Amino acid sequence: MALTPAERVQKWLLRAFSGFIFAVFRLFSRPVPRKATKLPPVSNPLLLKPAVELAQKIRRREVTSVEVVQAYIDRIQEVNPLLNAVVKDRFSAALSEAAHVDKLIDEETDGEEALADRFPLLGVPLSVKESIFLQGMPCTTGLVSRAGLLSSGDAPSVALLKRAGAIPLGVTNTPELCMWMETNNHLYGITNNPYDIQRMCGGSSGGQGSILASGGAVIGNGSDIGGSIRLPSFYNGIFGHKGTTGIVSNEGQYPPSSGRHNEYLSTGPMCRYAEDLLPMLKIMAGANADKLSLSSEVDLKKLRFFTVLDDGGSPLTSPVDKQLSEGQSKVVHRLEADLGVKVKEISFPQLKYSYQIWDTFMALPDKDGKSPQPFVELMADGGPAVWPVWELIKWLFGKSDHTIAAIGLALTESTRSATPSQFILQQKEALQRSMEEILGTDGVLLYPCQPLLAQKHHHALFTPFNLAYTGIFNILGLPVTQCPLGLSVEGLPLGVQVAAGTLQDRLTLAVALYLQNAFGGWRDPGAA
Repeated sequence: MALTPAERVQKWLLRAFSGFIFAVFRLFSRPVPRKATKLPPVSNPLLLKPAVELAQKIRRREVTSVEVVQAYIDRIQEVNPLLNAVVKDRFSAALSEAAHVDKLIDEETDGEEALADRFPLLGVPLSVKESIFLQGMPCTTGLVSRAGLLSSGDAPSVALLKRAGAIPLGVTNTPELCMWMETNNHLYGITNNPYDIQRMCGGSSGGQGSILASGGAVIGNGSDIGGSIRLPSFYNGIFGHKGTTGIVSNEGQYPPSSGRHNEYLSTGPMCRYAEDLLPMLKIMAGANADKLSLSSEVDLKKLRFFTVLDDGGSPLTSPVDKQLSEGQSKVVHRLEADLGVKVKEISFPQLKYSYQIWDTFMALPDKDGKSPQPFVELMADGGPAVWPVWELIKWLFGKSDHTIAAIGLALTESTRSATPSQFILQQKEALQRSMEEILGTDGVLLYPCQPLLAQKHHHALFTPFNLAYTGIFNILGLPVTQCPLGLSVEGLPLGVQVAAGTLQDRLTLAVALYLQNAFGGWRDPGAA
């Protein structure tokens, strides 16, 4: 089916708008002088250990929590001037908490196993996404009008990680109101990709992806309503998991969910090492963890594997980069050679409508008929109404408090049809049925995370529809793990999404462990 007239107009407006804005960027922007363009390699061996191994070493008194926390503080101070990933730290408090952990271990009489059961992440540093409440820290999502606002408590998912012994080091940058593929706002500025600081780190958990990949953090949290865990995990060469919808609490975040957004939003783990995904998810899920049967062993040889090469040729999205296709093919060949399985290449015709499905369902009202809060209201933050056209004019003269991405989203939101397309609703239902039937309880699907590698800053304005590759899984509610697959010839991360059926998160996490062993997992950007 061709694009409808309304969709053609929306596509033309977005591309014309982005082209005009990018021309303005090129005309008025000046290169920023930098003392260095490449990160130093990770030198402290403590920074090269998974969180679960660090916790074990701390419990066994092989290293102190203070030493581990100080090592990560030193690394953040070393790389953050180049990245702008951590926007507010709590280093003094973290060191004090680490000292308390070391004292607790010295006084422990029940043994290591008891400590591991009570505090599985005892003494391990944690980075927190700035949009997720961390007591005493900012939660602005880059909105200038929220500057100075501090969280009075912890989000439930953060509280569970802290209760498990993790020690927060600070909060990391997001796009304005968490609704763009590049992390940039007028409160904290732009965040860079550690593999190439002239490129984007993704969004909305972009600060997390950047600081984790640089070796400045080992574990962190993220939230994902259109790819906001998986995009930065892909662009920064780390692991990220968008779990089955409804398992991890989404409470304690700004902006809060409205309409049906809580059905699509997933809060989950991001990390450099695949072995940290499952314990983090188990902790963050709390009482809901039992629904995922995470303790059940997964035999990869008994799973059914499928691969989908692209979205079927949507006119909205970019063609898949050859290096990404080749990387996915290498995964197929390794699976077949190592496990003796047959990976079946399939296609879903409905995937070509992924963006329209995501856009349509994001606008639907909840069961009580309440529609999502308009983006212009979120931009206003309770103040005077925001007029996107006026903000665009102000932006051209450097006077707007809002980013061009946020202004563009506000403008395009007004072009959305008030009545959802019945055709698109039918496509979603057909895709849901097909996915659930094919995946069942033992199926795993390989799918590109994005059609393009990490783009240079602001270039995503040309390709806003590419988020369809991740956003479709939010609407379907399926668990997906983003896995790194090494580096491109340009030295940029490659990767693939691994999806499974509802509540089958343990399957994608098991495949992530396999892919880490097969392809090497995270690569130090300073040594790449």
